Amino acid sequence: MVSPSHFAAFAALVFLMVVVPGPSVLFTVSRALTVGRRDALITVLGNAAGVYTQVVAVAFGLGAIVQTSATVFTVIKLAGAAYLVYLGVQAVRHRRKLSEALAAAAPATRGRTLTVLRDGFVVGFANPKSIVFLAAVLPQFVDHAAGGVVAQILVLGIALPVIAVVSDSAWALVAGTARAWFARSPKRLELVGGTGGLVMIGLGAGLALNGRKD
Repeated sequence: MVSPSHFAAFAALVFLMVVVPGPSVLFTVSRALTVGRRDALITVLGNAAGVYTQVVAVAFGLGAIVQTSATVFTVIKLAGAAYLVYLGVQAVRHRRKLSEALAAAAPATRGRTLTVLRDGFVVGFANPKSIVFLAAVLPQFVDHAAGGVVAQILVLGIALPVIAVVSDSAWALVAGTARAWFARSPKRLELVGGTGGLVMIGLGAGLALNGRKD
């Protein structure tokens, strides 16, 4: 069983990591600007699910493999980078359609919701920085003498997606509000859509070029 003190200590560390704006925040803001507040919030949920899948992977040994295998680390890193670049390219390509989509205000469909969740999940799960953080830090808060190591990791790991959802949702709401101002002008909306796409492309490129130290 996880002790309250261990959980609180890990949660405090996660909070410090999450609240400092980083790639996940930039990704969330970019999504809010390019696809809107609703889809950005759904993306946040998908991202959190992807991150918690990392927690599960760490609990069952993948974290140790990622730490020791440069090949596995590189594959995960490049997969996440490629998907970010893909989403950014799509945003840039369709930037002129943003005003039309906003004016149409089409009702959300189950298929679209699942697609947006998938986008967030893939980026969250393929984020090498968070899985390395989890693999290196999370086991240090486990009480091995108490037993149930896997269960402890799964419980402790809940702190990361929960805190991330709260923090990233706040960023999504702020960026969504800014998007509403840009939406008053098709030109401004086109500009912000293209900029958001370029940010995602830059994030993907930066992730791909980062070395093993990440």
